[in-house]
Amino acid sequence: MKTKIQQRSMQDLWQDSYLSGGNDAYLEGLYDTYLKTPEEIAPEWQAYFKQLANAGTDVSHEDIRNYFAQLARQPAANVVVQTSGSGHEHQQEKIIDLISAYRSFGHLRANIDPLGLYQGKHHPTLELSYYGFTDTDLNKTYDVGSFAGLNKQTATLNEIQQALRKIYCGSIGIEYAHIWELEELEWIQQRMEKNWNNFSLTKDEKLLVLNRLVAADGLEKYIGFKYVGQKRFSLEGGDSLIPMLGTIITEGVGNQVKEIIIGMAHRGRLNVLVNVLGKESAKVFAGFEGKNIEVNNSGDVKYHMGFSSDVKTKKGPAHLALAFNPSHLEIVSPVVQGSVRSRQRRRKDTEKVLAMPIQIHGDAAFSGQGVVMETFNMSLARWFTVGGSIHIVINNQVGFTTSDPRDARSGLYCTDVAKMVSPPILHVNGNDPEAVVFAAKFAVDYRTRFKKDVVIDLVCYRRHGHNEMDEPSATQPLMYKIVKAMPTPAVMYATKLVKEGLITDTTEQQLADNYRNQLDAGKCVVELATADTEYEFANNWEPFIGTEWTAKAKTGVPIKKLMEIGKELSKLPDGFVLQPQVKKVLEARQKMMEGELPLNWGCAETLAYATLLDENYPIRLCGQDSGRGTFSHRHAVLHDQNTDAIYIPLSHVSANQVQINIVDSLLSEEAVLAFEYGYASAEPNNLVIWEAQYGDFANGAQVVFDQFISSGEQKWQRLCGLVVLLPHGYEGQGPEHSSARLERYLQLCAQHNIQVCVPTTPAQVFHMLRRQMIRPYRKPLIVMSPKSMLRHPLAISSLDELAKGEFQVVIPEVDDINPKSVDRVILCSGRVYYDLLEKRRELNMTNRAIIRIEQLYPFPEEQLKDILATYKHVTDIVWCQEEPMNQGAWYSTQHRIISCLGAKQQLTYAGRPPSASPAVGYLSVHVKEQETLIMQALK
Repeated sequence: MKTKIQQRSMQDLWQDSYLSGGNDAYLEGLYDTYLKTPEEIAPEWQAYFKQLANAGTDVSHEDIRNYFAQLARQPAANVVVQTSGSGHEHQQEKIIDLISAYRSFGHLRANIDPLGLYQGKHHPTLELSYYGFTDTDLNKTYDVGSFAGLNKQTATLNEIQQALRKIYCGSIGIEYAHIWELEELEWIQQRMEKNWNNFSLTKDEKLLVLNRLVAADGLEKYIGFKYVGQKRFSLEGGDSLIPMLGTIITEGVGNQVKEIIIGMAHRGRLNVLVNVLGKESAKVFAGFEGKNIEVNNSGDVKYHMGFSSDVKTKKGPAHLALAFNPSHLEIVSPVVQGSVRSRQRRRKDTEKVLAMPIQIHGDAAFSGQGVVMETFNMSLARWFTVGGSIHIVINNQVGFTTSDPRDARSGLYCTDVAKMVSPPILHVNGNDPEAVVFAAKFAVDYRTRFKKDVVIDLVCYRRHGHNEMDEPSATQPLMYKIVKAMPTPAVMYATKLVKEGLITDTTEQQLADNYRNQLDAGKCVVELATADTEYEFANNWEPFIGTEWTAKAKTGVPIKKLMEIGKELSKLPDGFVLQPQVKKVLEARQKMMEGELPLNWGCAETLAYATLLDENYPIRLCGQDSGRGTFSHRHAVLHDQNTDAIYIPLSHVSANQVQINIVDSLLSEEAVLAFEYGYASAEPNNLVIWEAQYGDFANGAQVVFDQFISSGEQKWQRLCGLVVLLPHGYEGQGPEHSSARLERYLQLCAQHNIQVCVPTTPAQVFHMLRRQMIRPYRKPLIVMSPKSMLRHPLAISSLDELAKGEFQVVIPEVDDINPKSVDRVILCSGRVYYDLLEKRRELNMTNRAIIRIEQLYPFPEEQLKDILATYKHVTDIVWCQEEPMNQGAWYSTQHRIISCLGAKQQLTYAGRPPSASPAVGYLSVHVKEQETLIMQALK
């Protein structure tokens, strides 16, 4: 091809284009438009194509199109165009590069640190000299291309540079060059270059900001004076959070948001409770004074407590909820996401508009805790997305005592982890409240438009140490010399407004005095919505408060109904081709549902879900392999082998089309389990299940069990009916996937806080799952679910057991053994039962009775006593387990069993000896151990 089009460094010309080999079709489309109606494309593109056409007389339109086609076959980073031209034309290209550099790197020089400790980073592309410009070029006029910061198409170099510095190097440093979506890039550029450059607040808006700053400062000073030395994790230094939240809430309501769920750690929580959610100040102060203590629960420290309210904004009412959160900081983020997703479901909010999350983070935790990454990773996943979260980082520039960025993180900013999902990141100087308000409006509008996360890094400081009893100058002497000399944001902003002639010198003090008077009166300082706008989508937990686990529930389903549902589950779309093994599973299951074969685990579990759906209970089943099941027992989601289409039979059994979501989750335990907890906490009548791939996978989510599932009700009076399925059983797979750590959950048991069950038959899992919804009792349910037992030939049930039975917390002896001939009673739970049963039958032993305890907590004391009464003559009672002695149920449960024994009965142990590892790593050793413990129990 005879042409002067050549390749050189992309940095010279195309940094502003965001084009690459993957965009050659777009470029060719622009060129076609240029040939027909050039006025319809941007001026810089007109100039670009004109240069190509004039590059040489031997360059045809066909040559240019061929060049565009070559782009798709070459690396994006090395593809640009070399054209001939004058020196001014070369400088014009450099202007485009300069604009692109400020868009990409201007944040490095932004004035974002109110303490002045961070001086920014030098980047050569922000200097005019990098492009060969000198002072003699400052008054030359250039085309500004797509740069919208000057409201004109041409400007002098000096005007361009000053505008770029004002927009990209002021109180907001924005990162968005990592975003690859062209529409988002153009939207952000317009917002920054037009809206931010021309941004101003009205007088009323400025006074509202001042009021909120005065309130933020006033509350902290009031508490600090009245309750000297008590921990409150003051917001002082980050005061601009309050006007930021007020703006986000108001703007959110203006964009159809009806409810906002906030997750945050402890710093600033009391301020948010009083000044944003409108909690009465007297109730907050009662926490400092030890008043109004509930004796029937443990409670929690005041800066962990949640709250909800209906507030009034100038654009309408909003329901606000601040989620309860322990001191594990970031763990609340996925909990909030789950709660928001649940609320969107209840509202049928498929567009993810009506409910919105705000996540408030600390800088050290945001960059340091892995659950932040996990939560971002789920933000766009289809079963977890909530249409975008607004993330606010209260950047105190210090984590406890670690303030050197070289020790705190590996990236430049604490927000770098967020780039994995390509959100805009706005670094905002916390001492510029008007910039804070702009960032808040930007965030709401971006989230509304693109349904994605957005991050605001509120760069501020903490006036005190990690808490109010900490002296920070011991470890940050220079920082705290600056902090102690710095006026509060309220005083600084008031001084600005005085200079603008909007208020007098005494206005700020008058506002502070009025606010203090409201606190003295213990009043609510936020205008609440009226009764007729009260939140209407709250779920009613009242029926489940104060109920007992022994509450009766009819979980049986008539055989006729079971067979009708089974028939519906067997239907497939015309032409739907199943994988051969799956086809066999479903054919066998169809025979089971018709009563021709005994039911296995997968069939009974599926019928439990189907019957609950038929009775109008929605279901959400989530886990890393939940559709198929880790052990291929479920096959709830079917895949056509020819088209890859999916079909979910359970979605078609309810006449009312009650929703079931079967989610193959991302590879996360901590964030996903926390999400499901948040979802279940907002859904009392929705069966929500999290299934671990193997039971030990839950190890990575232990904080969720410890701080939410097991103790949330005692600390916060938050009920939750989440079901957790943890595959458990010793089958020689080594130490990793044998044990679900049953002992951990039993150790957490107290005050009837959770349920721990080990079902051993298909009928048991059927009734257990149905009981969880039908019984008026909502507590988390931990299930040691099976692996090999899913297909064990003895682990079967009949349709009659599903129709007439119920969940048996204790299962008595099933063989025809005369109780009078029994001289030893063996108690056990789980898979080991079948090993005991098979060996006893093999040895034809008629003097050993085997009793299964299917619910280990709440412990079924009365039921066990009734069964043991049959064997009151037996003195030898054995507890048999597969797990080592220091694990499993032995240590946590033996005292409960002993309380059920007669005066002459004695409890002994049969099982593996104590071990530091959950299981051995060699199958041959496992088999020998298993044989030994079985014979130990029987003989």
